[in-house]
Amino acid sequence: MTQHPMQQMMEPMMQKKLTGTERGWWIVSLENRVWLPQGELPSGTASQWSLQGYVAYVIGEWSGETVWLIRHKMEADMSSPRRIAEQDLRLFQLAGRGIQLAEFYRSHHYCGYCGQEMQQSQHEWACLCQHCDEHYYPQIAPCIIVGIRRDDHILLAQHRRHRNGIHTVLAGFVEVGETLEEAVHREVMEESGIKIRNLRYVASQPWPLPNSLMVGFLADYDSGEIEHDPVELISADWYRYDNLPLIPKSDTIARRLIEETVALCRQQ
Repeated sequence: MTQHPMQQMMEPMMQKKLTGTERGWWIVSLENRVWLPQGELPSGTASQWSLQGYVAYVIGEWSGETVWLIRHKMEADMSSPRRIAEQDLRLFQLAGRGIQLAEFYRSHHYCGYCGQEMQQSQHEWACLCQHCDEHYYPQIAPCIIVGIRRDDHILLAQHRRHRNGIHTVLAGFVEVGETLEEAVHREVMEESGIKIRNLRYVASQPWPLPNSLMVGFLADYDSGEIEHDPVELISADWYRYDNLPLIPKSDTIARRLIEETVALCRQQ
């Protein structure tokens, strides 16, 4: 069996002050940014990157070496984790874990119930309030994303948050009390005004911007005419599979859904 290069730690390691001899991959992150000197995630010894004296955690393993998290903001080269996704999706997933943990600890200095300062658990990824005994864990926001086919066409939209004219599939956050399937039907109706059928699950992708889990589906058009939501979307339309506008890069689940929908369109 081929071993996955990312090996997660089941229990967190206690904080360690670096002496300089430690080696591995270094995720230095704060405020949803990650340190990428020379445009890449640094690897090597702590002294090689002048990290001695910082406090670090072990959060996993990559290519046989330890992955360390340091919660800190460097003066330069703090970048979006998207740059890692362009290099390697599996490494992006592990880096995303570190980025989300760094943000979780940054935002949980004090208890939301009693206001007292909290302590970090040494046994799990959690913050503990010793005053009222509350436990806080990193929370993940599920987000559905769906590729919709109508004969040999796919529904693509230009989102207001996207730049450079990229067109992609519809997506949205799951609301309280919803199933994933209900969220898909609601988001599609809200953003495009159409109904869908034959909904089926495809895959998921952690997305640390800031703490999402993208849950991907495919669906077929059922009824209705497109009336896009002008608050969320610049435009939405049907595109023939062999005449698509600019679409997301291959490092996203959106691209996978588009490619799978195109494959279905070719079978028509």
